[in-house]
Formats: sequence, C-alpha cells, structure tokens
Amino acid sequence: MKNQIPYSIIYQNENIIAVNKTSGISVGGDRWDESKERLDKLLESDLKIKKIYTVHRIDKETSGIIVFAKNKDVHRDLSVAFEKRETEKKYIAIVHGKPSWKETTCNLALVPNGNKKHMTIIDKFRGKESLTIFICKTSIGNYSVLEVKPVTGRIHQIRVHAAALGHPIVCDGLYGKLSPVKLSSFKKAWRGDPQEERPLLNRLGLHAFELKLPGLELLTAPLAKDMASLIKQMEKCQSP
Repeated sequence: MKNQIPYSIIYQNENIIAVNKTSGISVGGDRWDESKERLDKLLESDLKIKKIYTVHRIDKETSGIIVFAKNKDVHRDLSVAFEKRETEKKYIAIVHGKPSWKETTCNLALVPNGNKKHMTIIDKFRGKESLTIFICKTSIGNYSVLEVKPVTGRIHQIRVHAAALGHPIVCDGLYGKLSPVKLSSFKKAWRGDPQEERPLLNRLGLHAFELKLPGLELLTAPLAKDMASLIKQMEKCQSP
C-alpha cells in the first residue's frame, strides 16, 4: 500500500503554487535535521519543477495552507509582503478549556530560547513584537474551537500565545498536554468501551485555514478529516 501524499494542490499559476499540507511534514529543511522529508523537495519531484522557493512556513505539526514561489522575483515580492504584514492569515485551533471571552488579543513579546526542545518563550525585554487575535467559536466540555488571526509571524506564536491565555492547543507536547482528544472526554452520554475507543485527534489541533496575498483572491485550505470530524462531534454535542 502506497503512502498517502502529504499535500493537495489548492491553487497554481505560472508564479506560485499553494498547497494544503498534512500534519507531520516540514515545509522546508528541518532546522535541526536536514535528512527528514520536506514539502518543497517533494513538490519539486512530483511536479517536475527544477526549483521552488519557500516564502513562509507553518510548523511541521500544523496542517493547512502554504505558498511557494516558482521564481526568484516572485519569492522576493511575496517575502516583502509577509515582512510588511500585507498578508492576512486565519487559523482554526482546538484548545483546552472554555474562554471567558468571545474575542481577545495577545501581544506578549516572543523570542526563541535556544533549548533542546526548540521552544519559544515570552520575554518582554528580549522578545520581538508579537500580536495574535483569538475569537471563540464553539465550546463543549473542556474544549473550544478558536478562530485565530496572527498579525505577526513569530515561531510558534499561536501556540505560545494560546498557552499564555490559559488555553493551550490540544495535543501540544511543547506548550500543553500531549494527550489525544477522545469523544468520551466531552460527550456526556458516551457508553462505549474505553479499551476500544480511538482518539478523534492525536496531533496538534492547529490548521492554517485561509491566506490572503496581495493581488490574489482569498486562498482556503479545507480542514483535514481528523480536525473536521472532531469539530463536527463537538457541535453535535453542543446542540440541545
């Protein structure tokens, strides 16, 4: 049985290619292990493209939209657009807890701390300006679905800010709990066999959902089946 392709193409023209990547594959070279499979090289091989250029990144564990440039000029222009915050990004996150707010903003300064786990920490003296907008969409039991709009693009920004607000993203071993999400954990009438129950989600509950680039229509990456199924079950349990 062949391995599942870890991406699907959302949009492509002579200048860019946008894909919806699965959780578990790095966008470009792994900062600490160059031998690992990477999305840019896989696309070059599959699409018979000599060279594609990484414009931005999302975490290996995060699923969702990522855009590559097909030439140096477009790569430069898009990189500048990201640096100048001329792009708009929206993520979907599943987090622990029920926020007391409908919408909030986190602006805690962030900096990589250089430890063996390659974490990012909050540091008001050495950290760079970081801004994330959180909107609560659904809550059930001890879980919530958030719409997240990162204004800046620091490493692990959404994950660190969510944890700082007291609502770490599910299955986040760096900034929260690694334990998987099961239906029995929020469905009151669940009567299954605990030994047989399979998790609805056992990877980082974060998905890059939308991306707006200058001069292009809004690009959307549909939720992966695992996150979509979990959110559907949460909404069903929330209904009277």
